This record gives sequence, structure tokens and C-alpha cells, in this order.
Amino acid sequence: MNVAERDPREQAPTPAEVASEVVELGRMVGGIWLRGVESAARAGLAGPARVAVTVLAEVAKPTADAVGSAAGSAAANSQRVVPSATAQGATPLRGSLRDRGAELLRRSADVDFDHDQHPAYRRMLDELAPDEARILRLLYRQGPQPAVDVRAGLPPASRMVRPGLSMIGAHSGCRHPERVDAYLDNLSRLGLAALNRDPDPDPLRYQLLEAQPEVVEALAQAGRTGRTVRRTFSLTTFGLDFCAECLPPPD
Repeated sequence: MNVAERDPREQAPTPAEVASEVVELGRMVGGIWLRGVESAARAGLAGPARVAVTVLAEVAKPTADAVGSAAGSAAANSQRVVPSATAQGATPLRGSLRDRGAELLRRSADVDFDHDQHPAYRRMLDELAPDEARILRLLYRQGPQPAVDVRAGLPPASRMVRPGLSMIGAHSGCRHPERVDAYLDNLSRLGLAALNRDPDPDPLRYQLLEAQPEVVEALAQAGRTGRTVRRTFSLTTFGLDFCAECLPPPD
């Protein structure tokens, strides 16, 4: 296999391999040149013989240049040193993380160090939409809000039709109530709120919710075996602390 045919996925050739291929290519070009000259001489064509020599020389030159370039690349590749994990920064990064962990432990043991707020709160405020702040305020001031799952079929073979339907968007005053599902998902992702299996102890709160058009529509989709599963959406302990630190106090 010559240099041009080498599979790029293979290991780069060594300088010795390239030199051997260059010699073989030179022999092939030389053989073609000699046969052309001998044929021209036997035919008595001195002028065409010289033309053939010139043409062959022009053809061989770029070929030789290409082979030389490949040889140089191969030599460079053979001398190239693959950077180690240390050179790529893996060890310094690990060391940096461990240094930060050690610093946290040092601060935890320092009786004079006092951090009033969780360090994640500033970042989390940047990841909240204004409507999500309204939802947090509602959950913080009025507590868990009723929610229902609409399921079709009888347990244990029932299937979910619509999960977590609620009136949180309307009660919190969201400007984009169509995005409430996404808002609640984001609050759950941040660990600020969660959909709980425990229902609200006041069944009257669910009567108004189950009369809402989207719940009625979901029950119609579920068919004759459609039913609601009562749940609540509330702040987590982390969410309660976040609201206490980041939201303005009630008027």
C-alpha cells in the first residue's frame, strides 16, 4: 500500500516505511522512463524521446514532492508526543476541585465564619421567570395548592391522561398561564417545589378545581373509567428557605 492509499484511521507510518515507499515509487517512475526512452530510440525518434523524458520528469516531480511532503508529515507525527492527562489539565482540575472542597471544610470548622445565605440562591434567581416568582410567592404565603392527576382505567392498569392540573396559574396571577406546566417543571428542577402524593385535607378545595374546563376535558378523554387522583403542589424545605431569603416580605 502506498502513502496515498493509507487508511486515515490507521497509525501514522514510520519514517522507515515512508522511505521504503518512496524508493519503490522511484523505481516505478524510473522503469517507465527507461521503457519510454528505449522505445523512442528503437523507432529512431530522438526528438520525441527527449519530449518523453521532459514529460515524465514533469509528471514525476509533483509525485515526488507529494511523497516528500507525506514523508515529512509522517516523521513529524512519529515525533509528536501525545499530551498526558496532566498536560491537558485533568490533574490540576481535580486538584482545584479538591482545594475548593478543602476550603469549604475549613470554613465549616471556622467558628468566626458565618454565611447567611446559600451560595446557590444568586444563580437560581437568574434561572427564574417573573411568573415563577409569582408562583413561589403564592406557595410561600398560602401554602400547598391542590392539584389533580387525571387517569384512565382502574388500578393497577390505569394510565396517565393529564398530570398535575391545578389553578396555581390563576391564583398566582401569572401573565402567561399557558406556560404554568413549564414553570412548575422548572421549580421542581431547581428543587424549590414539588408535586406531592398527599392530598389537601380540605376536600372543598378540590371541588372547584375538578370543575375547571381543562379537568373536565381530560376526564372526557379518559372515557368511562376516567378519574382524578388528588395531590398537592408545595414548596420544599429548600424552597421555603429560598423564599424567606429572596422574596420581599408581605405588605
